[in-house]
Amino acid sequence: MGFNDVETTRATLEEAGYVCTTEIATVVFLAAAGDKPVLVEGPAGVGKTELAKAVAQGLGRELIRLQCYEGLDEAKALYEWEYAKQLLYTQIVRDKISDVVAGAQTLSEAVDGIAAEADAFFSERFLLPRPLLKAIIAPAPAVLLIDEIDKADPEFEAFLLELLSDFQVTIPELGTRRAVHVPFVVLTSNSFRDMSDALKRRCLHLYIDYPGPEIEREIVARRIPGLSDRLADQMIAAMARIRRLDLKKKPSISETLDWARALISLQLETLSPAAVIATLNVICKHREDAEQVRREVDQVVNFH
Repeated sequence: MGFNDVETTRATLEEAGYVCTTEIATVVFLAAAGDKPVLVEGPAGVGKTELAKAVAQGLGRELIRLQCYEGLDEAKALYEWEYAKQLLYTQIVRDKISDVVAGAQTLSEAVDGIAAEADAFFSERFLLPRPLLKAIIAPAPAVLLIDEIDKADPEFEAFLLELLSDFQVTIPELGTRRAVHVPFVVLTSNSFRDMSDALKRRCLHLYIDYPGPEIEREIVARRIPGLSDRLADQMIAAMARIRRLDLKKKPSISETLDWARALISLQLETLSPAAVIATLNVICKHREDAEQVRREVDQVVNFH
């Protein structure tokens, strides 16, 4: 089973533990068929990163992850030179260096002699690949996850364009490295800032929103099998009402799963206003949100 068509793509992702819609399966199938990156946008915690993990598991590929953050630069994302290793080798081969500069009449001639051997110290053995280069030179096809690209600076986003267009990177000391195998690329964004049109043109776009009750119920059933059907239904209905409130951060799937675990730990059989209030710190990440849910708790658990 693989990504031969939309249905087998969906079945493969489901088998990897990812509950997805036909829309998600279609985008993943088209991305795999056309070697196109996928830009997955949506609120935090709705399963964007999990989708990349499911793709890797479903295809039997290594997942290579680049976590983005403000100030991320090429050196941390692409490669670094192992200067400590270079220095160690230099100390070990001091005698050879003496041979190289032997006979030099001037400092300039000595430097020229050493420079002629520079390639020995800027070779693959001293190169420390970071996630982007790892994905390019991987001996087998990989899944490259560029997580939370919206947190990186626009300059870094521009740097990615060569990679996403031609699946190649340029190392000044070694030249251009083309992908041995084109990786399946997933970029995720929590919409911290807008992505550039140039980046979007290179990607298929997928927006994952908070799931509907049926999908969320299935996710909970798969991840938290110890939760009773009655309590699960009440919790899903309450979560949907909580998300309709004017909150700073609406609870996502990850909060739903944490809430389910909390309710199991408390050995509750039904959801009551008291149970919601007791577990507000699991659901809400801001004090103002918790206070609002507390004020509306009778409506949140109104299952009649």
